[in-house]
Amino acid sequence: MESKNFIEDKEDKIMLKGVVLGAVATAIIAFLLIKTGSFDKPEVKKEASTATKTNSISTLEQVKKRGVLQCGINTGLAGFAYTDDKGNWAGFDVAYCQALAAAVLGDPNKVKYVNLTGKNRFPALASGEIDVLSRNTTWTFSRDVKLGFTFIGVSYYDGQGFIGRKKLGVKSAKELNGASVCIQTGTTTELNLADFFRVNKIKYEPVPIETNEEARKAYLAERCDVYTTDASGLAATKSTFADAQNHMVFPEIISKEPLGPLVRQGDDAWADIARWTLNALINAEEYGVTKANVDDMAKGTKNPEINRMLGSEGTLGEMLGLKKDWAVHALKAGGNYGEIFDRYVGDKTPLGLSRGLNALWKNGGILYAPPMR
Repeated sequence: MESKNFIEDKEDKIMLKGVVLGAVATAIIAFLLIKTGSFDKPEVKKEASTATKTNSISTLEQVKKRGVLQCGINTGLAGFAYTDDKGNWAGFDVAYCQALAAAVLGDPNKVKYVNLTGKNRFPALASGEIDVLSRNTTWTFSRDVKLGFTFIGVSYYDGQGFIGRKKLGVKSAKELNGASVCIQTGTTTELNLADFFRVNKIKYEPVPIETNEEARKAYLAERCDVYTTDASGLAATKSTFADAQNHMVFPEIISKEPLGPLVRQGDDAWADIARWTLNALINAEEYGVTKANVDDMAKGTKNPEINRMLGSEGTLGEMLGLKKDWAVHALKAGGNYGEIFDRYVGDKTPLGLSRGLNALWKNGGILYAPPMR
């Protein structure tokens, strides 16, 4: 027994020694391979480098290289996105596209407009088909967090309402039990509508449509009793009716709809440019900077906020990666926020919208932009 144990013990020691020597040899070989670079795989490294390089190209660089801003807008909504008598796109949302293009490229006409519905607007932004979405879009938790977008501010404070024919004999949306309702798919209005009828313990029949124009036609053809969307959209739609006096917007506003432009998450520098272009338009109204006087004010004023914004002082443009007069170009495109509002949707337009919540904070509204410093 002792002899056998001795032999087994000796064999174990020899085996252990072999394992140790093998491990040492493997480590030496590995070290030499790494030292000589034999582990390198040029093809893989090259592919990874190319992918990294592609992903590292910022939106600003892409826009500058392309020479055109790709801006997503509505397929057609009076006052917000429409074609004028010359066939050019115009409107409240379009004006923002032009201001952003002017800030970045120095020319408000260097815009490619991409018409999008409620359904395809988000895929278009996520895929890179557009650089920014300026299409009466509500800022919500899920769109901001789950869908991976960055809302750069609120350009229009709105709320969902209803429009119906006066002959229905209904004066309140709470009296719409059993009504058929035209509603755009892929929008926040769907959930708002369901919530409103559920809370008020009444029923409705949804008539789904994709665009505002389809909704307008369906409503006028009496395929539905009422149409629901943002109140601004209702005003825009009603302004196109030949018999507008026979229709009424019900008094209820059933939701908060903060509308504004948005960009993809992951490019904070581009989001800053988009955000501060909007802020410049709002601040310019507060400071009294207009399309007509911006060139004179850009020479210098007694207000340091104006000077920093217009580039005669400070380095705000440099911080954004733009020229020092970026805001001057943005304002020369279509004027300040108030000028844009009055021109396209204000109380002297067919839409006849009052400023309401969209008045400056010092004029009774809640419109407010951070300071330019």
